[in-house]
Amino acid sequence: MASSGSEEETKEQLRALEKEEEEVAGEKEMESDGEAAEESSEDEESSEEEDEKENEAEIQRLEEQLSINAFDYNCHVDLIKLLRQEGELIKLRRARQKMSELFPLTEEIWLDWLKDEIRMASDGSDREKVYELFERAVKDYICPEIWLEYAQYSIGGMGQESGIEKVRSVFERALTAVGLHVTKGATIWEAYREFENAILSTLQPSPGSIPSADQQQALNGQLEKICLLFKRQLGIPFLDMEATYAEYEEWSDEPVPETVVQLYKKAVQQMEKCKPYEEALLVAETPKLLEYQAYIDFELKGGDPARIQLIFERALAENCLVPDLWAQYTQYLDRRLKVKELVLSSHDRAARNCPWTVGLWKRYLLAMERHGVDHNIISENFEKALNAGFIQATDYVEIWQAYLDYLRRRVDFTQESSKELEELRSAFARALDYLKHEVEERFSESGDPSCSIMQNWARIEARHCNNMQKARELWDNIMTKGNSKFANMWLEYYNLERANGDTPHCRKALHRAVQCTVDYPEHVCDVLLTLERIEGSLEDWDAAVQKTENRLARVNEQRAKAAEKGAALAKQEEEKAEQRKKARAEKKASKKAKKNKTGEKRKAEEEDEEEWGKETEQPNKKHRGDGDIAFEDDDDNDDDIEEMEMGLFGRNPSKKIEDAHSKQKVKAAALKKGTEKVLHNVDKDSITVFVSNLSYNMADPEEKLKKLFEGCGEITEVRAVFSNKGTFRGYCYVEFKEEKSTLNALRLDRTIVDGRPMFVSPCVDKNRNPSFKPTFKYSTTLEKHKLFVSGLPYSCTKEELEELFKEHGCVKEVRLVTNRSGKSKGLAYVEYENEGQASQAVFKMDGMKIKEQVIKVAISNPPSRKQTDKPDTGTQPTSMVPRQVYGARGKGRTQLALLPRSVHRQSTPTTKSENGMSQEQEQVATSSTSTSEAEPKKLSNADFAKMLLKK
Repeated sequence: MASSGSEEETKEQLRALEKEEEEVAGEKEMESDGEAAEESSEDEESSEEEDEKENEAEIQRLEEQLSINAFDYNCHVDLIKLLRQEGELIKLRRARQKMSELFPLTEEIWLDWLKDEIRMASDGSDREKVYELFERAVKDYICPEIWLEYAQYSIGGMGQESGIEKVRSVFERALTAVGLHVTKGATIWEAYREFENAILSTLQPSPGSIPSADQQQALNGQLEKICLLFKRQLGIPFLDMEATYAEYEEWSDEPVPETVVQLYKKAVQQMEKCKPYEEALLVAETPKLLEYQAYIDFELKGGDPARIQLIFERALAENCLVPDLWAQYTQYLDRRLKVKELVLSSHDRAARNCPWTVGLWKRYLLAMERHGVDHNIISENFEKALNAGFIQATDYVEIWQAYLDYLRRRVDFTQESSKELEELRSAFARALDYLKHEVEERFSESGDPSCSIMQNWARIEARHCNNMQKARELWDNIMTKGNSKFANMWLEYYNLERANGDTPHCRKALHRAVQCTVDYPEHVCDVLLTLERIEGSLEDWDAAVQKTENRLARVNEQRAKAAEKGAALAKQEEEKAEQRKKARAEKKASKKAKKNKTGEKRKAEEEDEEEWGKETEQPNKKHRGDGDIAFEDDDDNDDDIEEMEMGLFGRNPSKKIEDAHSKQKVKAAALKKGTEKVLHNVDKDSITVFVSNLSYNMADPEEKLKKLFEGCGEITEVRAVFSNKGTFRGYCYVEFKEEKSTLNALRLDRTIVDGRPMFVSPCVDKNRNPSFKPTFKYSTTLEKHKLFVSGLPYSCTKEELEELFKEHGCVKEVRLVTNRSGKSKGLAYVEYENEGQASQAVFKMDGMKIKEQVIKVAISNPPSRKQTDKPDTGTQPTSMVPRQVYGARGKGRTQLALLPRSVHRQSTPTTKSENGMSQEQEQVATSSTSTSEAEPKKLSNADFAKMLLKK
């Protein structure tokens, strides 16, 4: 019993100890949890601090970037987002204000701005500021959502004096602006009716009471307003018009008037015509430009100005960065509506949306002048245009010319001197200075090689101001800028002197023209003789005849020399063609002789083999196995047999002949594979594509190409081309069942396959179609939305480029320029969605460093290709050898001269002498045994090869 009691006491003690340990562990766990919570909160606080520091640094960077280039649209958007996140309300308001001065804001940016200001508005003065902000917002774009927000906000201010009338005014303006919007306009009408119904409910008498005459009059007037809203809406085509008509029938106690029914039916018919265009917009992907253009063309045929204006505004809301659409819209307003406020606001929005487009600025200047805008405002907008950042030097010349034309039209030239005339002259001087310094530094050209601005200044001074001295000074400057060699420039000057100057200066100008003109000296000489024939004395005539004869003699002498050079080059080319023709004939004869020698050699070897006692099948005989193969008909196979014979008898006579024959059978099988089917049938050109530049090491090319082209359409056959050794030659024919499949296959051109760009070309027999020329896949003209990037590191990938350039806009495509092996050439093309993004990328990335290399970024504008098939009418090149013209893909492998010129010689058929040596070998042997005074003959690579082969 005692023992059992002691055991129980021991158990109780153990339980107590365990309990104490659990309590201690629990306390420790609580302490650790508290410490962990403290640590996590500290980590969160530190991470928040780091995020704040990063955001502050990013905000500072964006502000600095905008101070350098204020027209960076994306930079403005990023800065506004960051400031809104940080709650920097004062900076946020300033950033939005600055952006709205430069660009029209999108619906999303305006709604965010308006909601922020509405939340902060407290008293009446703040409410007035919000109203002003709404007025600015509705002018940027036609947005039903902003108008609806404006109306709802004005309803909240009905407590003020004339509150109801102000709300009605906002609704009426909203109906004028967006009331015809087919898909969203109905929401404005419904909101307006709800507002009037709410007012109606306040005018209803209490149940059981009789309204007074004034109350009844007010009630009837309110009912009439609601009824009128229904009638107005039912006369406009909207989606789901039937629901509005049913609502009106239910609301009205009287039947629908016949006039309303007629308007409703007419609107339904109009909606049926618009419905296909609206449905096309619903299913189309953004930006829906083609669908909107079709809709605009449809509305232009209808001729309703309000509907035309609305569809233009709808299209521009989604395509605000398309200059051509703005140009079309502003041109319509200039020629048809001619409403000053509407025209000027549209021009202003166009220039602010696409500031890089010089045509929109020129139209804006003309519109302001047309509607009598103050001179200071026009000058301010011109200064904005200069700072907009055009993408070509010629754009600056155009905007300066447009502004100078405006200033010239302001001048009253009947007065000898005026403020406007002095302003015009100073503007001309400033234009020339601007082009010389600002534009040339940026584009390395002035953009005005013919000095058109200086010419116009000279004409104005001569014709309007009678200041020929200044005009002559200007023309002297024009001629010193490289224009003195052109006849048309001298004739322009002569015509100016003829009209406003005197005969001595005309004569002097023509004498200088005869001396300097390069392009058309005969024409200038004729003009000089005509002048002297009409007005000159005998001495003047003799001097002119002598000068023109001397000049034309020199010109004819130069042309004769050029013609001799051309004839020599043509003769040299004919001789080369004749040599090539002769070389081909000699090569053909040598191949024929080579086959004959091979037959004799094989007979001798058969005799040798019989002496050795080995009965083997000779390689020159036709094998009967998988098919008949005649090796003697293939030159490449002869070389293979000769190499095999060298290994058997020349270098390793102990090697078994059976091994050689087994290799020969493998080659025969490969040959059979390549010869048992026709490579291409020219009658199937329309359904076949030619695929080249594939890797020679491609395993099972036919199967791989089937997988590559299976998405283009049903494939009939893939015919890979193999060499006589059985190796893949890197090209093949892919034949489809339908012709449209070949068009799909051509889109796979330049696809990277095994690290090389695959070339996919149409199959065209040039014998049948000698005029066929393959079209270049990419544009060769100016593309303002595409950039040309040069100086890239060869290791730079397409993904890295896309990551760099997408910071400045939406990148549609990045194309690295590669050689035939797929290696980068350090060049690339980057295509953006619009011109604005491309223009920003040029500003930001030109001169940027990528992997320690400075890149150049410019708008894609390839130089025009020279017409190689036309004779050159200019000066002949200094080299006597004409430049070789190659195909579209450069110099072919067979055109490369792999043999050094010092050892190169024309191949001639060799004939054996009596001792079995060729004549060349015999000459070499003879020369080697001659005296030391005679210089040994130099040997070519071919000579050494023939000696080794013992031909």
